[in-house]
Amino acid sequence: MDKREDYISWDEYFMGVAFLSSLRSKDPSTQVGACVASSKDKVLTMGYNGMPIGCNDDIMPWGKDDKDELNQKYLYVCHAEFNAILNARVSLDGSRIYVTLFPCNECAKAIIQSGIKEVIYFDDKYKDMNMTKASKRLFDLAGIKYRQFNGRVPTINFKR
Repeated sequence: MDKREDYISWDEYFMGVAFLSSLRSKDPSTQVGACVASSKDKVLTMGYNGMPIGCNDDIMPWGKDDKDELNQKYLYVCHAEFNAILNARVSLDGSRIYVTLFPCNECAKAIIQSGIKEVIYFDDKYKDMNMTKASKRLFDLAGIKYRQFNGRVPTINFKR
């Protein structure tokens, strides 16, 4: 018998882990996941967007339209990339990060500082916003490669 030929690529595997991680997010409007992989194709760390540890997410604001900025999620939520970097227990130097949404400028700074050398993203829905333009400028200046994911998004079909 020959080996399977329809197995997923490394990019598809790590993006699949990022998507699976995003399912942990409690954000009602945007669930983002991240997975950092080593140059030897090992998962180093993962993260998803959510409230900081110790902050009761049942009482934290999850909305984004309140007139009072203090009642919007944006001042409180930790992004998936940020969480993945903080969750790491090993050096991320020379690694690559797979994210379901292109990183904001704040996460771009954390990515650069952590030593990650490549960003593979699924969606760039905020590409016209200044935060994303700043991210790309930062990545270009720091020599960080970024590219849009072009593989299959794996679906999990559990066999019983």
